[in-house]
Amino acid sequence: MNGRSLTIATGDGRQLRIVEAGQLDGMPVLLHKGTPGSRLLHDAWVADAHSRGIRLISYDRPGYGDSTPLPGRTVASAADDVAAIANALGLARLAVWGFSGGGPHALACAALLPDLVVAAAILCSPAPYGSAEMDWFGGMAEDNAAEFAAALQGRDALAQFVESAVPGLLGATPATLAAALQSLLSQVDAAVLTGDNAQWMLDDMCEGSRQRRDGWIDDDIAFTTPWGFDLRQIHLPILLLHGEQDRLIPCTHGQWLAGNIAGVDTQFLADEGHLSLIFRRFPAVHAWLLSRLG
Repeated sequence: MNGRSLTIATGDGRQLRIVEAGQLDGMPVLLHKGTPGSRLLHDAWVADAHSRGIRLISYDRPGYGDSTPLPGRTVASAADDVAAIANALGLARLAVWGFSGGGPHALACAALLPDLVVAAAILCSPAPYGSAEMDWFGGMAEDNAAEFAAALQGRDALAQFVESAVPGLLGATPATLAAALQSLLSQVDAAVLTGDNAQWMLDDMCEGSRQRRDGWIDDDIAFTTPWGFDLRQIHLPILLLHGEQDRLIPCTHGQWLAGNIAGVDTQFLADEGHLSLIFRRFPAVHAWLLSRLG
């Protein structure tokens, strides 16, 4: 991946590790990665960004990789960090997209940074926990459901779950990764988790969790507790994509979000799952965001 890395300081004295790639003088688009993940960008995203004149930015959320942990953070906390990143980079406006666990953080920026963020795209995002209007665990793969159930039991239970998963993750290879995640993947997702995709995903998760597990734990707790903002605060253009074959975050989450975000541009895709959506639909996401950046 061609690009540059830098570390910035936040107003409360923490550090955030950032990477920029694509056209470094281009239109700024900030990516919120999934859980557990790091700042690392897939070469295909970078190549597409470069071809479109996008300055693609990513960062380690607090507790991942080289970013300082922020105990007790909420989903809304991402807005302060993105504002700090924009300030450090001299950006007056940007677009954001987020996939999987990055989706709620992209929505937080859309809700809380209307003077900075011009549009947001969310792919295969979880919905807030606790709504009486949906079965949050319905259709979710057993291992993912067990992880979130541990989060609902509290930090100690979740930490025990995560620590039990880390050795298998750090010891995996690209060839064994799909087998290790088999219980979580639909057929369409297993089919894309090969080659460069498998290598990137393994590198990304290991980079995020090798030193410590705070980021992973804090993400899951943030998803299953109040997010710290109201979706009714969002008045920006929002693109929502969700695969109907998604077993990690079932499509019912996307349907709930679509019904609770005003004016959202929604696409439910019958031939996509979770990973396949991320690896195959990013060109359309970049094009949509660029059209809103103007």
